[in-house]
Amino acid sequence: MILYVLFCTICGIVKKKGWRNYQMYVSITGNKGNQDVYIKQSYRKDNGKTSSRIYKKLGKYNTLLEQFSGNEKELMDWAKKEAEKETLAYNQQKEKVSLSLSPLARIPLEEERVFNIGYLFLQKICSELRIDNICRNIRNHHKFSYDFHAILTDLIYARILAPSSKLSSYKYCHSLLEPPKYSLQDLYRALSILAEESDFIQEELYKNSNFIHPRNSKILYYDCTNYYFEIEAEDGIKKYGKSKEHRPNPIITMGLFMDADGIPLAFDIFPGNQNEQLTLKPIEKKVIKDFNCSEFIFCSDAGLGGKSNRFLNSFGNRSYVITYSLKKMKKEERELALLPTQFKVPGSNKLIDLRTLDESDPKVYNTIYYKEYPLVTGDMDETVIITYSPKYKAYQSKIRNAQIDRAKKMIQSSDKTRKGKGSNDPARFIQRTSVTEDGEIAQKNIYQLDEAKILEESMYDGFYAVVTNLEGDIRETYWYQQTTLGNRRKLQNHEVRIRGKTCIC
Repeated sequence: MILYVLFCTICGIVKKKGWRNYQMYVSITGNKGNQDVYIKQSYRKDNGKTSSRIYKKLGKYNTLLEQFSGNEKELMDWAKKEAEKETLAYNQQKEKVSLSLSPLARIPLEEERVFNIGYLFLQKICSELRIDNICRNIRNHHKFSYDFHAILTDLIYARILAPSSKLSSYKYCHSLLEPPKYSLQDLYRALSILAEESDFIQEELYKNSNFIHPRNSKILYYDCTNYYFEIEAEDGIKKYGKSKEHRPNPIITMGLFMDADGIPLAFDIFPGNQNEQLTLKPIEKKVIKDFNCSEFIFCSDAGLGGKSNRFLNSFGNRSYVITYSLKKMKKEERELALLPTQFKVPGSNKLIDLRTLDESDPKVYNTIYYKEYPLVTGDMDETVIITYSPKYKAYQSKIRNAQIDRAKKMIQSSDKTRKGKGSNDPARFIQRTSVTEDGEIAQKNIYQLDEAKILEESMYDGFYAVVTNLEGDIRETYWYQQTTLGNRRKLQNHEVRIRGKTCIC
């Protein structure tokens, strides 16, 4: 009861003791011949003393008097009525509402009295995206009796506000102000429709989203990720493949296009054992045909920037900027790329030798230097851009030093026998020697830091490379930042429902 009264007081619905109406009156001020008629308000200051202030100006006295044919009494009567109106209107705005509570009243058992309304903001956005029209068109192609629009929007609300399984999402939606009127089975059936109409939904959402925020499709980013399934064997498109999380479970692969603002454009899913390089072509063809996006700069990381994908984006008005792996370069090209000479800063043609830089200088530390050289790949004329950032170098060095410290601790523990599996695993810096200098079999293994490995990795600190077919004097390079779509773990097993769930995301 105390908390409830406190809440009511904060909300201003309990009448405070000593509350009073504010009275207003007419006041005429100024010199004779230049007087003004005001409505003034009396009020009490914080120190308890009364005072007055101008609330509204009615006009010049002489001008108003002319309107009443020189009758001063009629003028004052009118002014007083105006003051009464303003007093009433002001007090009505300030009036408090009293609430009567009965300690004998009881809330019926298990009756829902609290509802979530956060989805109302999302409801407005869904309306602006014209999802109701999309669902209406889908309904014309199928025979179902459930409310497809309600299911789709509820799944969107739940995915944003309380992401979980479809069963949990269905239960969550019952806490909304407008609970579902469809069944759980209807929801599962709707996933199949979502999967079937996924391309149509993506196309329409892209068109409709332009009404809310003009889409910047001049630059398109593409990336792939995968999701694992807690199953024992392959099934359908769920295949054993290289998991992003190094899990032994079957996976599926998802390819996603995003526009220059990072807003999803189009997606598709593929078998988990399919080469990610092969996922680009079908999605890009869909974007060009259905989304009417034929002029863009394609951006991706090195894993998806193979020769065939670069060749695909060499036609028409398409170009590309793709991460170029320094470590996978041929020896001669890598030596050229890492050569510290011939660097420049954007906007200047002055050549800079990186060895002369004072990286303790804040200006130097925060500057990005670059150089470029031509590259001929088959029939394609490309340009490689090498960038160097002292700030990025310091960051990479700091991360590696922390990993080296962890590797030293592992050498002193029983964990030293574990082999490093990844590029961020500190165990990769541990070297095991199992033979003597004479080539004889050693009686025991010797573990120590792999100084050669550390030196090799430090060569690349601060350097980054991209390859592009953009022509002219390039002053900007494009960095691709990988995004994730939340938890990679998937529980849905049916392929069409997997597609439906991914469409919601």
